[in-house]
Amino acid sequence: MVLADQALSQAQEVMAGLKRVLADEFGIEHTTIQFEGQSCGQGPVVCVGPQSAPNGPPTLLAVFAHPDDETFRCGGTLALLARRGVRVQVLTATRGQAGDCGDPPLCTPEELPAVRDQELRCACAALGIEPPRILDYRDGTLAEVDAEGLIAAILDLVREVHPQVMLSFGPDGLSGHPDHIAIGRCAAEAFRRASDVAELYTVAVPRSVAERLGMGRVRSVPDEEIALTVDAMPVWEQKMAAMRCHATQGGASPLTQAPEEQQRLFFGTEHFVRAAVRQPERDFLGAVLRG
Repeated sequence: MVLADQALSQAQEVMAGLKRVLADEFGIEHTTIQFEGQSCGQGPVVCVGPQSAPNGPPTLLAVFAHPDDETFRCGGTLALLARRGVRVQVLTATRGQAGDCGDPPLCTPEELPAVRDQELRCACAALGIEPPRILDYRDGTLAEVDAEGLIAAILDLVREVHPQVMLSFGPDGLSGHPDHIAIGRCAAEAFRRASDVAELYTVAVPRSVAERLGMGRVRSVPDEEIALTVDAMPVWEQKMAAMRCHATQGGASPLTQAPEEQQRLFFGTEHFVRAAVRQPERDFLGAVLRG
């Protein structure tokens, strides 16, 4: 119970920080942050639930394995797209129950799935994107589950939100994590079957960046394979707020404790590979992000 209280206190602190960012950076004051199942009241509201879904295109569907996958490597891009009118929907396959509980622990292992669920919802609100859709696969098992069932779940959401662009992990999972590899493979197959989706991008780290930062464990790609590089600095505070939402995973990346220059090099610029192209004329990413 004490650990659960600590987790609740941590979540309240994160929410208070998010409200300060919204007020200081975007002029949105008296903000209420609501969660799924709660009513969105009057005044400026960040709704973490189905009430906030806007209508129509352009839409990007990001398909990942764990809470925090949406933030650390591509959160700035997602925030920029949302700021410029794109509907950004995240699908997360697990609740991250195999992750860390924090150091010191913010919850018990039994409480971790619920805590990480709320951390993910907090991060999506901080980025200004749609509330996440969360499947109920167990963390650490995606390589072993029935792939057809996972592909079907992705396709169900594709049919619901009609994305022109999908985003996921590449064949190496960025870090080699089996869950990342499995969800990337299933997302790629869902893209292959979804004839109305124009492009599939994957998150990436250029080899030059990995070498400069000494990131030997990252599965980097040759620089020439990078199709899109995004400056995340205009939404730096939003991305940092989203990272703080994932309080239990604060130590998951050594770069969160690195000097600010290294943090800005890695977290302040985001890179993507164009993994598959079907209808390049419907790919809005470059035009929107240049705008």
